[in-house]
Amino acid sequence: MPEKNMDFGKFGAQGIKGGDAVARQLDELAGGIATPVTAKRGLSARLNYLTTSAHSWKAAQDAGLTVTDRTRKAWMEGKRRPSKANLERIDQAYRQVRRHNVARHLVARLNRNGRGTRVEIHPLNQSQVARPLQRVVEHRKLNVRRWDKLVGSWAAGDHQGLDDAWQDTIVDLGSQWGQYEYVTNVGFAA
Repeated sequence: MPEKNMDFGKFGAQGIKGGDAVARQLDELAGGIATPVTAKRGLSARLNYLTTSAHSWKAAQDAGLTVTDRTRKAWMEGKRRPSKANLERIDQAYRQVRRHNVARHLVARLNRNGRGTRVEIHPLNQSQVARPLQRVVEHRKLNVRRWDKLVGSWAAGDHQGLDDAWQDTIVDLGSQWGQYEYVTNVGFAA
């Protein structure tokens, strides 16, 4: 891709990869348990979510949560408390299973039977870049009609795939698409 940024931030520009901004927004749309995993209620809710079906528990184990059934039962009954590392694994497993469970629904909502969803792209922050080196970038809007790759990469936790899907999407902006590889925010709703 001709305008791929090789040395982003060299002159003081600030922002995040567009794919990461999309992932952040998709996480927000996916919703989930608001109570932190460190609270008793948050831990209990996540464990209930992960153990409601054999498929969910298998996905949790695939995500790195490997404990015996006895330990899991003690956690759920409140007899034992998971270690800090296991709390992080529980939270990560919960997020991964949640992403997998809502991905198909999100794709349908965002594609809207081929009408797509309007995406607002907020350009990178150039306030720390010397005036002669600043680019002229502006707030852009884009109607994205195909969300399958973006949501699929997000659900799989594939950061490189998400970044590639974002770049394939912003090509529709025309000749200045390379200026939106890094952004301050990407906003959309479903």
